[in-house]
Amino acid sequence: MADYDYVLPPGAVAQSAVEPRDAARLLVATDPGGTVAHGRVSDLPGLLEPGDLLVVNDTRVVPARLRLFKATGGRAEVLLLEPTGPTPDHWEALVRPARRLPPGTVLASADGVEVLEVGGATGRDTWVVRLLADPAPFGSLPLPPYLRSPLADPARYQTVYAERPGSVAAPTAGLHLTAGPGARGPPSGRGSARSARAAEPRRGRRWP
Repeated sequence: MADYDYVLPPGAVAQSAVEPRDAARLLVATDPGGTVAHGRVSDLPGLLEPGDLLVVNDTRVVPARLRLFKATGGRAEVLLLEPTGPTPDHWEALVRPARRLPPGTVLASADGVEVLEVGGATGRDTWVVRLLADPAPFGSLPLPPYLRSPLADPARYQTVYAERPGSVAAPTAGLHLTAGPGARGPPSGRGSARSARAAEPRRGRRWP
């Protein structure tokens, strides 16, 4: 992973989206000789050739980040990842502070609604939780760590062709498209929202 590490100055990370969407910059690296060019996402239709396949992700980002409280008043945070059975109420999740949330801990919203119960560890740096209420009213979009302020327009963190709820991270490149091609892709999961911190990326799971 060290081969992919580089310094990115904070000032080079945009904190607000460019408008229109397809005005975002596009790095074109299609030359086998290694020459690159700089364009805009609006140039993409002219770069695609007959036979090319453009695959897009049509899932919507769900409000999967839950900021909850223990019965003692202590704060806790849960990031729902995916249903894991044996019932639809059981989800795999990231929880913190995990050491202070033993199995059986019930977490509630700020107004006292019991939202979920923490279960056992999975062995993958995640835990199983059991939902006690619909989490949607208490959740927020799990923004990546390089966005340091709330979104003025949460809809801007969805692609224009998002349909099926299912992602906990936006399919980043798709945010710059202004029309929905006909292709389909799998949910983006957590990958685009987290930093690669481990020398062995297959080991463990990290918070976005």
